[in-house]
Amino acid sequence: MSPQTAAILGLMAMFVMATAWPVNMGAVGFAMAFLVGTLAVGMPAPAIIAGFPADLFVTLVGITYLFAIAQRNGTIGWLVQRAVRAVGGRIAAIPWIMFATAAALTAMGAVSPAACAILAPIALQFARGYGISPLLMGLLVIHGAQGGGFSPISVYGGITNQIVARSGLPAQEMVLFLACLGFNLLVALGAFLAFGGRDLIGRRHAVPAATAEGSAAGLDLQQAATLGGLAALAVGGLAFGLDIGLLAVTIAVALTLLAPAAQKGAAEAIGWSTILLVGGVITYVGVLQASGAIDGIGRGVSGLGAPLLAALLLCYIGGVVSAFASSLGVLGAVIPLAVPVLQQGQVGTAGMIAALAIASTVVDVSPFSTNGALVVANAAPEERETVYRRLLAYSILVVLAGPPLAWLILIVPGWL
Repeated sequence: MSPQTAAILGLMAMFVMATAWPVNMGAVGFAMAFLVGTLAVGMPAPAIIAGFPADLFVTLVGITYLFAIAQRNGTIGWLVQRAVRAVGGRIAAIPWIMFATAAALTAMGAVSPAACAILAPIALQFARGYGISPLLMGLLVIHGAQGGGFSPISVYGGITNQIVARSGLPAQEMVLFLACLGFNLLVALGAFLAFGGRDLIGRRHAVPAATAEGSAAGLDLQQAATLGGLAALAVGGLAFGLDIGLLAVTIAVALTLLAPAAQKGAAEAIGWSTILLVGGVITYVGVLQASGAIDGIGRGVSGLGAPLLAALLLCYIGGVVSAFASSLGVLGAVIPLAVPVLQQGQVGTAGMIAALAIASTVVDVSPFSTNGALVVANAAPEERETVYRRLLAYSILVVLAGPPLAWLILIVPGWL
């Protein structure tokens, strides 16, 4: 059996075992990475462990730790009250404020995980306080971040345009940006209608007791310090490019030292099960990539004689792989694979690049991606399993429907 076949069978076995038995999929992922990586791919242990997403681990630990402290001392409750008063108590407006804020942050240059790390904890607090589906709030944050993520001055947009230029293809930066923004807005609207948004229309609230509990009209010393820490997180991460995870841990430690007794137990609120889940799955994806399975499939697709079918399959490859791995890494691999298809002249370049960008990033709602993992990790402990399962089901739907929808909207009209 070839390493590529063994790696693909291992991935299938991992999902079957985690579905059939009550075992964390991440734990199964670590085990399969060791077995398949060692026995089939010939990887030494350090190479297998190198696939562990250390940066994502620190981000999840830091963000959930910091916002657990902010929740305990009432700072989040204070923020929720002020935000709802700012929109006149119109509950239906809150998810769209999250979408617009996330889109603005990424369009101005913030990376998508940084925007989600800052907004997801606050958005999910809004959801708990005002009876909004946590899945809906998380999805609008993610789709907002992805929608703004391909502006000409953004990280995703800039890197994608560089990859396009290096591949010898003409770049159309505004087409890329507007296509991604419009597509994510369309998907966000569908999510809003499907996950309880219609029930929010017309609802108004004064500040309910659930969010007022534990927070006073004014800020005490701990809350003021926490608010300053959250501001420092936003400024440090977005304006100065500091690592969000390390910065969050540093701020959380400083707040703990300020009031040790009040923050006791905050570390237990860190989303450890989510971290295990994401870490194990992504580690196995590293073994899958090292086996050559993904590159082999991509080369086979790009060599097909039917350009329109090849374009659809490349969109699917970008979507499926990106659900478990770095979106930018996937774009860097899949755009060059599209060059032979585009050179045949039957598929428009601008539509193809935009469709690949959308297919490779719209799936970042997956709980195995940084953005999706942040939503799961910041859900209330009693909601976390439900949010994970519903987000997983939604991401499967997006993986199945997102790439062909992008292909149908952006590629097929140019071919016709």
